[in-house]
Amino acid sequence: MADHSHATRAIVAAFNDRYERCGPFDDNWQELCLAAALRAASTTLTNARAADALRANAAELEGNLTT
Repeated sequence: MADHSHATRAIVAAFNDRYERCGPFDDNWQELCLAAALRAASTTLTNARAADALRANAAELEGNLTT
């Protein structure tokens, strides 16, 4: 991962951190990990509208866990 940019490493790290807390055995662990990665990606954007859209996607994925 040394060849990746700082932003890409942060996104992967957010996914992996959430994965370690969920484990592959929890229901919908993929959604939680993707939400964490989207939130990390949103912090790298200078376009506020795009960042808001990623955060909204993350919230939607997190919300799907309760429905």
